[in-house]
Amino acid sequence: MALRTTEPLAARMRPRTLEEVVGQRHILGEGKLLRRVIEADRLTNIILFGPPGCGKTTLAEVIAKSTQRAFVRCSGVVSNVAEIRKVCDRARNELGGMGTILFVDEIHRFNKSQQDVLLPYVEDGTVVLIGATTHNPSMFVNTPLTSRSLVFELKPLTPDETATLLDRALADPERGYGRVPVKLYDEARRFLSEISDGDGRHALTALEVAVRSTPPGSDGVIHLTPEVIQECVQRRIVQYDKKEDGHYDTISAFIKSVRGSDPDAAVYWLAKMLVAGEDPRFIARRLVILASEDIGNADPRGLTVAVGALQAVEFVGMPEARISLAQATTYLATAPKSNRSYEALEKAWHDVEKGAVQPVPEHLKNVHVNAIGAEENIGYKYPHSYAGAWTEQMYLRIPVRYYEPSEQGYEATISKRMAALRGEA
Repeated sequence: MALRTTEPLAARMRPRTLEEVVGQRHILGEGKLLRRVIEADRLTNIILFGPPGCGKTTLAEVIAKSTQRAFVRCSGVVSNVAEIRKVCDRARNELGGMGTILFVDEIHRFNKSQQDVLLPYVEDGTVVLIGATTHNPSMFVNTPLTSRSLVFELKPLTPDETATLLDRALADPERGYGRVPVKLYDEARRFLSEISDGDGRHALTALEVAVRSTPPGSDGVIHLTPEVIQECVQRRIVQYDKKEDGHYDTISAFIKSVRGSDPDAAVYWLAKMLVAGEDPRFIARRLVILASEDIGNADPRGLTVAVGALQAVEFVGMPEARISLAQATTYLATAPKSNRSYEALEKAWHDVEKGAVQPVPEHLKNVHVNAIGAEENIGYKYPHSYAGAWTEQMYLRIPVRYYEPSEQGYEATISKRMAALRGEA
């Protein structure tokens, strides 16, 4: 029989102790700083930042349960200056000194004036501040507050960690569906864990919707099939196993489409990967590699565009970052192509590996100390002292031609310039 409660499943299943917290081992593992601070009840001001559903509020509530101090919650969305002053003055006058923890959810939504109101109370220890934000504190929280706080970054939950939350909710007889006959199929569990994109609250909410809206079968069991879960999250299952061929085949098709200058196919494979829950940072990193390997100096701006997309993914996050990925994908797919820089490195790498290591010519060495009777950098010609900032000079004892510019894009200009310098034009 289903639980009769209006409290959402995600709220009911919040961890009550540190041991119940899923994920964030990098700050909550045995011996890690935040864990030591909580267990010793030696709290200082803390700012937690990370994506939605990764456990910021959960951590604050775990801290509240593990301390003897008063715990007061404010919201950056609805709280105002008067409310902040009232809470802090009460902490000073009634609850005393270090007796109050003030949790400010979405602290980035406080404007500068509201954040400034907090500062004197934080500075003299009237309250211990715990702020939670989805934005980088260095950009959205006043420097005086961050400088007086320990800042911890929370990571998105992995699919395995999200699956753990789902399993707990299905097994818990008091807060979850342990007393309800529910069968969550393996494929549906995997899909929901991956499509939630590290947001545990989203996964639990989808599970709750599925359980509450799906009638029992003839056997009295609520069957949560892949089709049921798809409908609840309004996303289709894409046959794409991140650990198997689907992952490698799709990224291969994506890269080869960009390399082959087919923006339409490239965007399709990009969409498939994103819908399937692929890590957008993985896609962006592959584009950065491709920009140098397959485009190179045919369009030097390609690397800038690719790196910009990677930065956008890190800074903006999904789902909006997909737009930057699409821009980079179409730009690189339509750019002129050249792998000559990559080929030049491979040839030089091969020569060095096989033992063809040339000594540095004397006139190119970096001489740090002038020995008596010796002249520094004997014979070196400073290119900027010559017309066109170039003069003929030996840079390798045994000349080798590694880089051969193509006639594609800007590399054609490079090819003409190098030919002119070498007297080959």
